[in-house]
Amino acid sequence: MPNHLIHEKSPYLRQHAENPVDWYPWGEEAFRKAKTEDKPVFLSIGYATCHWCHVMAHESFEDEGVARLLNRDYVAVKVDREERPDVDQIYMSACQSLTGRGGWPLSIFMTPEGKPFFAGTYFPKSARMGMSGFTELLQQIAALWQKDRERVLNAGEEITYALKSRSSAAGPEARLDAATLEAGYDQLQKSFDARWGGFGAAPKFPTPHHLTFLIRWDRRHPDSQARAIVTRTLEAMRLGGIFDHIGLGFHRYSVDARWLVPHFEKMLYDQALLAMAYTEAYQAWGDPLHAQVTREIFDYVLRDMTDPEGGFYSAEDADSEGHEGLFYVWTPEQVKKVLGEEQGELYCRCYDITAGGNFEGKSIPNLPVTLLQCAEREKKDPAELEKILEETRRALFEVRKTRIHPLKDDKILTAWNGLMIAALAKGAQALDEPAFAQAAARAARFVLGRMAGPEGRLYRRFRDGHLANPGYLEDYAFFIWGLIELYEAAGDLDFLEAAVRLNREMLELFWDDDQGGFFFTAHDGETLITREKEIYDGAEPSGNSVALLNLLRLSRITGETIWEEKAERLLRTFAATVQGFPMGYTQFLNGLDWVVGPAREMLIAGDPQYPATVAMARALRQSFLPNKVLLFKAAGEEGERLARIAPFVRDMVPAVDGPQAYICELYTCHRPLAEFSELKAFLDGV
Repeated sequence: MPNHLIHEKSPYLRQHAENPVDWYPWGEEAFRKAKTEDKPVFLSIGYATCHWCHVMAHESFEDEGVARLLNRDYVAVKVDREERPDVDQIYMSACQSLTGRGGWPLSIFMTPEGKPFFAGTYFPKSARMGMSGFTELLQQIAALWQKDRERVLNAGEEITYALKSRSSAAGPEARLDAATLEAGYDQLQKSFDARWGGFGAAPKFPTPHHLTFLIRWDRRHPDSQARAIVTRTLEAMRLGGIFDHIGLGFHRYSVDARWLVPHFEKMLYDQALLAMAYTEAYQAWGDPLHAQVTREIFDYVLRDMTDPEGGFYSAEDADSEGHEGLFYVWTPEQVKKVLGEEQGELYCRCYDITAGGNFEGKSIPNLPVTLLQCAEREKKDPAELEKILEETRRALFEVRKTRIHPLKDDKILTAWNGLMIAALAKGAQALDEPAFAQAAARAARFVLGRMAGPEGRLYRRFRDGHLANPGYLEDYAFFIWGLIELYEAAGDLDFLEAAVRLNREMLELFWDDDQGGFFFTAHDGETLITREKEIYDGAEPSGNSVALLNLLRLSRITGETIWEEKAERLLRTFAATVQGFPMGYTQFLNGLDWVVGPAREMLIAGDPQYPATVAMARALRQSFLPNKVLLFKAAGEEGERLARIAPFVRDMVPAVDGPQAYICELYTCHRPLAEFSELKAFLDGV
């Protein structure tokens, strides 16, 4: 018989609906049952494409014996961390405090009041390799609950008190300035792996905001190592097995230092953030490889991760047929069967497909050397080799499509859609590709139309026509980011108006009037054991970091000085935390980079269809100008509409015979530029 998850929409929860464990979704019913029956709660948090979640599920949650113990002595609750990041954040903090580490699956034992007293991640069914066995653990904790309740309750109180103290404590006075940016650069430089690119040792995560921060640092200090660090890392990731050389897009992270063996799941947020890093690198330095990779990421997302209505799916699993990575690996025989002997041998030599393999007896396609080096070795013209390898890629892709595919997590999350909208909009500007802006606009209209309640309030998740969970801070912050970038890419005032409206709503719902900064959950949200304020920029940037830059940009657009004051307060709130370890907050440093300045307001006034107007807009969009707002003012009602949002533009008009560019910086304005050559000279000077 199915358990209480059977009516849930989350793909992760549905994976467990047929378990013999009597799972409950997070909610009042589960905690009421725990109180009534005087049982502790076992909370299991994971997500649909999590490899070790699958392993623990197969070993323990599908096992009748384990299920009997859980059903007898506990109330078992399942949470999809991607749908309920608020719950995940709190209990992940508890796990990290208790054990010094975290990850998924997250396993929490807690009181019926939600107070954690024991935590861990993956547990094998029986003890092995120094790890506690889940079966024995269940029995030991149940006995402790019955025989030494006071000890358990005291532990829960102490941990809860520590979590509350951490989230409510005001930091010491500190000041962030250009020296903080330099400290962030110094830490990243020391952490940089000069041989393989990236930062630190294995496992290696892409962390694209490290790279976007370094691109900004290079603008300030072109004599630094920032450009070399970024270009080496971007090249190494594109050559390595973390990139899907046949289907395109990036896997989640590399288990080794050289980017060869990935954890094979593919996350939407990784595609978005990496696309932004490659796009900004292309804008800054003009390397065609960076533009190529941006296009490849978008090809993958628009082909495989896009809902028919325009929203973007969340992830693809690492596993298929019960094995991680099986969908993605090859043998020489498999390659030659598709391509023939001659082309198959060539592909195998270029992409490291060998008889011995590089992953469990098979091979992950990767480029041990660059395409140019491969062409020299094969004595072929680089352009000819590139054409051959693209043809072979397409042929292998068509055959790979016939394999059993990993699970696709097709829920649509507002936050991650916001990141992909921002990435597509940035790519549309840098590459002068309207199709990317059109895809971003379609997704934005999907979120505004299908993922908002009757009053326009954003929700977290959409799947099968159903919304779930009022939006969290990151849903608002990331989507507002996407809307700002989309307005700059397309000039459609619908998106700018929505960004302004949602920014006001975000402040009303999440801002902490007492100590500054944004809470992760809304003021009217579910009451949990504590309210978190997230600032760490990990696999994803934090909501506070993204909101900082949104506030700065929208303040310059609207003239709402209160938003700039909120940004200043935000900087003070987290100053001591960021100053202690700047490289942990590189998206926040991108906001600080704006504050250090100079920041610019740029407006083009003119007929949007006129070739000279188009040329001016293209020049501004393609330039790497991270600390700017870009506005477009047409004549008539559209111009009046913009002036209602941005009153300072009212008197900015076209020249008599064409467009004019208005540029302000350091709180002063230059004379209007009516000639394209003047605008080009200004940009060259910047």
